[in-house]
Order: sequence, then C-alpha cells, then structure tokens
Amino acid sequence: MSNARPTPAGRGRGPGHGPGPRPTIIQKPKDLKTSVVRILKYVGNNKILLISGLVCVILSTILGLVGTSLMEPVVDGITKSAVEYAKAVNLNDDVAKELALSSGLTTLFKNLALLATVYVGALVTSFLQVKFMIYLSQRTTNKIRKDMFDALETLPVRYYDTHTNGEIMSRFTNDVDTLNEALNHSITSLFSSAITIVGTLILMFSVCWPLAIVTLVLTPLSFIVAGFMIKRSSKYFKKQQKNIGAVNSYIEEIVAGQKVVKTFCYEDRVTEEFYKRNEELRDTATNAQMFAGMMMPIMANINNVTYAIIAMFGGCIALGFLPVNVGLTIGGLTVFLNLARHFGRPINEISSQYNNIITAVAGAERIFDIMDELPETADKPDAVEITDFKGHVIFDNVTFGYNPDKIVLKNLSLYAKPGQKIAFVGSTGAGKTTITNLLTRFYDTGEGSITIDGVDIRDIKRDSLRESIAMVLQDTHLFSGTVRENIRYGRLDATDDEVEEAAKLASAHSFITRLPNGYDTMIEGDGENLSQGQRQLLNIARAAVANTPILVLDEATSSVDTRTERHIEKGLDRLMKGKTTFVIAHRLSTVRNSNAIMVLEKGEIIERGTHEQLLELKGRYYELYTGAVELD
Repeated sequence: MSNARPTPAGRGRGPGHGPGPRPTIIQKPKDLKTSVVRILKYVGNNKILLISGLVCVILSTILGLVGTSLMEPVVDGITKSAVEYAKAVNLNDDVAKELALSSGLTTLFKNLALLATVYVGALVTSFLQVKFMIYLSQRTTNKIRKDMFDALETLPVRYYDTHTNGEIMSRFTNDVDTLNEALNHSITSLFSSAITIVGTLILMFSVCWPLAIVTLVLTPLSFIVAGFMIKRSSKYFKKQQKNIGAVNSYIEEIVAGQKVVKTFCYEDRVTEEFYKRNEELRDTATNAQMFAGMMMPIMANINNVTYAIIAMFGGCIALGFLPVNVGLTIGGLTVFLNLARHFGRPINEISSQYNNIITAVAGAERIFDIMDELPETADKPDAVEITDFKGHVIFDNVTFGYNPDKIVLKNLSLYAKPGQKIAFVGSTGAGKTTITNLLTRFYDTGEGSITIDGVDIRDIKRDSLRESIAMVLQDTHLFSGTVRENIRYGRLDATDDEVEEAAKLASAHSFITRLPNGYDTMIEGDGENLSQGQRQLLNIARAAVANTPILVLDEATSSVDTRTERHIEKGLDRLMKGKTTFVIAHRLSTVRNSNAIMVLEKGEIIERGTHEQLLELKGRYYELYTGAVELD
C-alpha cells in the first residue's frame, strides 16, 4: 500500500480558468463512517476552536459575496453621475456640472468606504479562521501522535517482527501530515465552497434569473471536457508513477552494487537495462504530460467562449435588445459577470478537497489500525514480582510456532543451573533465537512451560522478569545522547561510578576515555561516529550496568572481525561471571568453554553436551567444528 501523499488536482476557476494538469490519486478508506466518527471525537476535544473557525468561515464567505454585490451600486453610481455630467455639458450648465460631479464623488466615496469596510471584515475573519483551524489541526494531530506512540509502546514484539520500520514511520509522517492538512485546509475549504456555491446562485438569480439559467446550462460543458481529459491522463499518470519507481529502484540497486558491477564487468548490461526502463518512463511521462498540458489551454478557451456568451446575453438584456424585463443595469451585469467567472471554482474546490479528505481519512484509518492492535498480554492478576532471581532456568517440553501451521520448537526440554553457560548452535531457522524470545516473554509458549527458580514465567510480572534478564544482540542499537546516557540505559538509576565500572568490566573504558569528550561524547546516528566493535562494547557495558542474574548473548560477536572479537570476548567473560548465560553463536570457537552446548535442527535438540563430549560423539557438532559441513 502506498503511503505517498496525493498530488491535489488543479483547481478550476470557472469561466476563463481551467482545472490544473494533474489528476488526484485517491486512497479510499475501508470503513469511511467509522473512521470519520473517530476523527470527529478527536476534533471534539477542541469544540470551541472548531466552532470559532467555522463561524469565521461563514462570515468570511458571506462578506466576500457581499463585497462582490456592492460593486453594483459603485458601477451604477459612476454611470449615473457620468450621464448627468454629460447632460450638463451638453446644456453648458456649470452649476449642473458641479452638482453632478460632487454628487457622483460623494456616492462613489460612500460606496467605496462601505466596500472597503466589508473587505476588511472579510480579511479579519479569514485571518481568524486560519488561526483557529491551525490551532485545531495541530492540537488534534498532537493528541493523535501521543495516542499512537502510547499504543506502539504497548505492542508485542510480534507486531514489530511483522511490520517494517518504514511502514510504521509512514503512519507518523505521511498519514499524520495528510490528516493535519485536511483539518487545516480541506475542511474549511469544503465548507466555504459549499456556502459560496449557494450564495453565488442566490445572488445570480437575484441579479438576473434568465442569465443565471444560461450560466447553469453552459457551466457543465467545461466539467464534461475536464472529466474526459482527467480520465485519459490518469491512466498514463499511474503508469508514469510505476515507471518512476522502477527507474529509481534500479538506480539505487546499481549504485549500491557498483563494486560488484565493476568486478564482473557488468557495465554494458546495466546500462542497457537502464536505457530500457528509462525509455518506458519517457513514453508514459510524455503521454501523461501531453494530456495534462493540453487541458489548461483547452479549458481556458472553452471557458472564455462561455464567458463571452454570458456577457453577450447579459449585454443584450441590459441594453433592452432582448424582451426580458428584469431591470438589469450595467452595475448588475458587472456583478453577474464577476460571479459567473468564479462560479466554477468552488465546484472544483469541493471535488478536489473531497478527494483530499477521503485520502486523509484513509491515512487516519491506518493510524487507528496501530491503536487498535492488541497490546501485550496483560499480567495475571496474581502475578508475582521477583527481584532476587538465582537464575535456575528450566524449559519443559516447550512447543511453539510463530504461526499455528509452522512449528518452530518441538517438545524442547533443557535446564541451566545458576551461573552456568548454555550455548545453542545450529542452522538458521533451527529455533535458537526463538528460545530467547520465549525466555523474555516476547512471545508466550504454546505448550509446555518455562520456569525460573521454580516459578512459571507466565506467573511472573513481565517487567520483573525482563529486569532480571540482560541481552547483548548482534544488531547494536544506540540512542541519541552521550556515551554515559547510553550505558545507563541498562539501569536508569545507575551512578556515574557504576557506569564507569560497567564500562571497565566490558573492556570499553579505555576507548571511551580516548573519545573527544570521554563519557560525555555525543552519540550520532545510532553510533555512526563509532566503530562496530566500539558500539558492541557499549552494548556489553549497558548489559553490565544492569547487573542481572540472567544474560542472553545472541550472535554478539558475529559482525566484528576476529581481532575485535577477542577483545569483546574478554569483556563478555567478565560479564558472564556468576550469571546464568544463554549464548547463540555461529562461530563455534566462542562456545567451547560452555557448561553445555545444545545442537538444534528443525526445532529439536539433536545433540547436547560439553565441547569435548560432542567432539567425541563425532556427530553434527563434530562435523560443524571440523568444517566437514557448514552452518547455513
């Protein structure tokens, strides 16, 4: 599903103006009514701002229409004064000329003063409308972001395993921004356009009803042509977007793999493939832009013709050439033509903003999907809190699958006594990481049980359990902040001395002191200013400051070189001392000193024992260790 923000359709300007060149790409919600109701509940938290904004919209729109209608007395006053002045000139009556000029100027200034007052009022209400709606949209989206983030923090690891970071981030960026734009502009624009259409029709019929009928008959012509052009161009724009994505994806792929391209002399092939994709993009883009480019001049000319027809009929009525006695003056004709020129704009505005609102509701629906996700299973009412774990862990006939139709662990049983180091080796997908996911209750077991010190982990409060388990993972993750703050993330109440002791224990103290500001050096971009080994040492220090009775090491050294690995292992050896440790490793040299090594294949333990015992067995472990077979 695409989360890109839609390109709004151009706004038609009625006679004399045409719709913009690009069609709107609409994303429709699955349940429009439910999503709108939920959005209105958020908006309802700021009722005063909403009501104030809509009142200002009404006043601004009405004042704009009143301002247009006031052009009639201005023009008629000038016309009347000009006629009287011309009569006085013909009669050579200086007094009459002076009276006509004085009366005309007085009337003109009064009308202009009234017109200026109305437009100033429209300006003030427009300013207040924008201010109120900005406050409303920002407060609403602020609350939505808070609720969405709160929901994220309650979601189980399963959700993050099945949704990409980009997919989640798009909810906070594209979808929230689209909703904010709709609340800020689209709703008021839709409301204002509806009022403008009604008000314009009332004024047009009050000024000259026959001319209003002529306008209503001619106006649909431009929309029929616009609909035809948009339908044709929309097909090509969709193909263009698809081809743009294909070209960009190919460029990104080739740029990232330039070493491979050059190593295997693949330049000619990739160039040929790029030319092919680029040509496809050129063809679709040419057709799309051709229809888009034709739309404006065609619509402009059609609207100019309709405007000329309306002006011709209006002029004939005003001058009495047609047998229609509606009292249409020159000023009235001026007002009518002004209304007719802009009559199409609010109609196109409604179409455009309605599409934007529908797309925003679709984005809101994706936001609500996150909020509606089931959180982690709540602790049992009688769950206990244990703070003095010894670290005696038992897996008893555990069977588990991430999906019901695919079992990952089958009747797995093992134990670890306090202070023991238990290692897991096996092929990718054998179930090694799943064991640690179950131990930390990132997932709950399907069948069987896991106990710590004789207590089923499902009977232990989740926070209490996780506070007793520290993890060092293959993928390091550091947060924005200082080195000290990142280590302290393992235990937020750790003192500065405890942080430094943890760094020494992890063999990280020496490199930290060589940083520009030592422990107060700022971490940038998930540790981009540090080497991979340094980042991993900080992760180990973070686990060390937590000082938990149970430790999980999941491929903690697989992403570093052998020399760095030996340095990290020194820190890990000190960290593991006295702790029940579970180690997952591809490099078998790192598990030789384990108290027990479990060899897993397809979710089952096929061999177990110490390093020496497994070598004597000359089974799967022996084959892996001697290189007869390799882990995959």
